[in-house]
Amino acid sequence: MKSLLLSIFLSTLLTFTMSAQTSFYDYTVTDIDGNPFALSQLKGKKVMVVNVASKCGFTPQYEQLEALYQKYKDQNFVIIGFPANNFKEQEPGTEEEIKSFCTLNYGVTFPLMSKISVKGDDMAPLYHWLTERDLNGSSNSSVKWNFQKYLVDENGQLVEVLNPWISPDKKKIAKWIEGK
Repeated sequence: MKSLLLSIFLSTLLTFTMSAQTSFYDYTVTDIDGNPFALSQLKGKKVMVVNVASKCGFTPQYEQLEALYQKYKDQNFVIIGFPANNFKEQEPGTEEEIKSFCTLNYGVTFPLMSKISVKGDDMAPLYHWLTERDLNGSSNSSVKWNFQKYLVDENGQLVEVLNPWISPDKKKIAKWIEGK
């Protein structure tokens, strides 16, 4: 009887904990060097979350992403890139290979995270939050391809999803960052 009550209690606690994790800031991910990266450290900043890949037709967006980051990084804005191999195996590399590719070819200095899955049965928890209205309180979406962009405001609220073909240098993005 005691173990049954303990099981029920733990199950209820786990369910409550999972349903309570509805803030962008509740998540901790792993950076490309294997270190924990608590998203809570981004409180007060506007964040663009992007799933990236090295062998995609959109890969040149790295250059535009880096330019955007350089322009606004001192204005409470950050980009975090999540390498993902979900689309036609366009990100087959290891973390070390990905980091080297991004640095050498595009001079990327914005934070890159470890490779994750952005769709399917093994979707990363943060991407569940980004794509499920029940968790993010804003909208449902699906990741259509590499370089899809999720805009999260300085309060940790999802405000917009931008399709992969929308270039990071669009005025719409700059206006959002600038608060116009």
